[in-house]
Amino acid sequence: MGEGGSLPTMDLMRSEPMQLARIIIPMESAHRTISYLGDLGLFQFKDLNTGKSPFQRTFATQIKRSGEMARKLRFFKDQMMKAGLFASSWPSYGSEFSLDELEVKLGELEAELTEMNANTEKLQRAYNELLEYKLVLQKASEFFHRAQSSATSQQREFGDRLVEGSMDSPLLLEQEMTTDISKQVKLGFVSGLVPRDKSMAFERILFRATRGNVFLKQDVVQEPVCDPVQGEKVEKNVFVVFYSGERAKNKVLKICDAFGANRYPFTDDIGKRQQMITEVSGKLSELKTTIDVGILHWSSVVQSIANQFDQWNNLVKKEKSIYHTLNTLSFDVTKKCLVAEGWCPVFATSQIQNALQKATIDSNSQVGAIFEILHAKESPPTYFRTNKFTSAFQEIVDAYGVAKYREANPGLYTIVTFPFLFAVMFGDWGHGICLFLVTLFLIIREKKYSSQKLGDIMEMAFGGRYVIIMMSIFSIYTGFIYNEFFSVPFELFGRSAYDCRDPSCKDATTIGMIKVRETYPFGVDPIWHGTRSELPFLNSLKMKMSILLGVAQMNLGIILSYYNAKFFKNDINIWYQFIPQMIFLNSLFGYLSLLIIVKWCTGSQADLYHILIYMFLSPMDDLGENQLFWGQKYLQILLLLSALVAVPWMLIPKPLLLKKQYEERHQGQTYAPLHSLDENIESEMYESHGGHEEFEFSEVLVHQLIHTIEFVLGSVSNTASYLRLWALSLAHSELSSVFYEKVLLLAWGYNSVVILIIGIIVFVFATVGVLLVMETLSAFLHALRLHWVEFQNKFYEGDGYKFDPFSFASVGEEDD
Repeated sequence: MGEGGSLPTMDLMRSEPMQLARIIIPMESAHRTISYLGDLGLFQFKDLNTGKSPFQRTFATQIKRSGEMARKLRFFKDQMMKAGLFASSWPSYGSEFSLDELEVKLGELEAELTEMNANTEKLQRAYNELLEYKLVLQKASEFFHRAQSSATSQQREFGDRLVEGSMDSPLLLEQEMTTDISKQVKLGFVSGLVPRDKSMAFERILFRATRGNVFLKQDVVQEPVCDPVQGEKVEKNVFVVFYSGERAKNKVLKICDAFGANRYPFTDDIGKRQQMITEVSGKLSELKTTIDVGILHWSSVVQSIANQFDQWNNLVKKEKSIYHTLNTLSFDVTKKCLVAEGWCPVFATSQIQNALQKATIDSNSQVGAIFEILHAKESPPTYFRTNKFTSAFQEIVDAYGVAKYREANPGLYTIVTFPFLFAVMFGDWGHGICLFLVTLFLIIREKKYSSQKLGDIMEMAFGGRYVIIMMSIFSIYTGFIYNEFFSVPFELFGRSAYDCRDPSCKDATTIGMIKVRETYPFGVDPIWHGTRSELPFLNSLKMKMSILLGVAQMNLGIILSYYNAKFFKNDINIWYQFIPQMIFLNSLFGYLSLLIIVKWCTGSQADLYHILIYMFLSPMDDLGENQLFWGQKYLQILLLLSALVAVPWMLIPKPLLLKKQYEERHQGQTYAPLHSLDENIESEMYESHGGHEEFEFSEVLVHQLIHTIEFVLGSVSNTASYLRLWALSLAHSELSSVFYEKVLLLAWGYNSVVILIIGIIVFVFATVGVLLVMETLSAFLHALRLHWVEFQNKFYEGDGYKFDPFSFASVGEEDD
């Protein structure tokens, strides 16, 4: 493992040194060994059985068992959610059950719950049917009772004879009154319940199908009824359909089935009807008692499962992951040992060996596991040790691309540069304090929130809580520099350096003010706010500051490319990439930064736009009043020539030297050993062209031409891109000023409590919604772009892959 020429002080920004290792494990200790390595979480296994399907692997049966147990646990989880219970949290993965015992236990519990659910469902269905039957008996009895009462009163009125026998006749009184008794027909009827939303269509279809030869009576059930088939609350009507003849009966029955109407038997005998109602009520009471007892027993079983669910779930997940890992191992020639290969950090060697030794002792194995280091031809994974503070910043970098093995990690600098660039755009110490307090609340409650399931937006904010609190701290700092508290200036660090020429300040806006004290000690003098020259002054200040920050960060990126080249012993990149890039960037924009600083220090009125433009158009002309220091003209000519020389310096020598190295190595004149993992110059170029042995000079030249053009044009565009710091800072300041002056102060001037309250509410919602949410997101995205594009493209390749060790900690976080 070549460590290159890295300096000890630079190790903080490089990934951990990795090594490829082989572990030979006896079969009797294999399970325990993998378990201990999972607890350690520092070994990434390679799949040595890529040619086999999952079903052809050695431990496919055990994985199938674990999968079946996981299915049963998912069933238990559904039952717990149905009961409104949550799994108790257990501190460890340990379990009092072995896997075989747990398998039997889960099978018994599943069978018991399944049987209880089936019985409860049958009982509930019978209960719902009896409930509907009772409603039909009650409502249909009311039909007949009302009809008989009406018929009796009419018979008394007309003096007609009383009709005894069937109860059908009162409902069809008119027909009976005009029909000869010898021609009377016995009518049948069907009773039941039909969904209320289908009742009109039900009546219409009955009429059409029988050509009007039926008589339908319906009554509304006030409360929704639980349907026995669907098991859901449904609004229904009780109906009784009277028909004549067998054909009409068959049609009525078919229509009832088609409309999902539940039919129930009914008698026209009053005594039997009352007896049926009594019997149904008694059965309902018995069923209700039985169902309640069953639900109570079901709840106790589910509660006992919930008490141990996490423990069982973690054990099953752990066992399944162990067997998945064992399936990546191969057998040795004796078929008595398993062979594992994978990556691990160098610092973890002793910990892994201790875990192997412990597994051997605990499994009573007579032969210990063998740990040996292998020579690696492939590039190792990238592993950065992070904590809860640095992990979010590392994720920002990894979202762009995972660092190549051992290359300089931008995440170290992002901890400072990212929140600072955000704060340059967001600077307001009032808004910064609001952001700080909200994030501080998340940090104080992090133990509670880390164990809860949050919404997507809340989860994202909680995950980046340390990034946001750093952004808020830097925003408070830049807010002090800009002297803005919700756009209001304060004399926090002393009195203003300027004052009016007379006590009335009549000439302040025309003639101006005079300096009466020392310069304001920190940040912008509060006297600038609200004056005519505020906007031009702040525009000039923030624009020049953006250029200085941009040039400084781009220089940092190029310097990091030097450390990368030095670490990987790539002298060509140092002499023909780092040096010309530094010369080109600083000959133009480094010189512009120097002019800005000199102008600030001297108070000169020189036009920097004019100086930079005519440095290219007319380098030999005198500068006149734009000259800031002696010899400036000759320095500009020298810098311009240096920038012109730097372009072919980047373009031509590197491809020629790479071709020469290739020819020398393959002609046997010199032997250049491959520094296996540190990727020297040639391997870097060959990998960029598909890893072929043939050296295509034209391809390398085109690649270098593209790289050179990209850097030259990017130097201009990237510098201009940093002006977004000025633009967003100005926008944030102006929005804050508008909300303060046009909402809060305007409402204050009306001398009305109602208008003042409305104004305060509008101001708070506008500040939170626009400035603290939208502007925060906007500044965050722009800071992200500046890091990914303008900063990282100077040195960061980001074509590596993450170290993904086998760890029970990550297995426990996964959902089934």
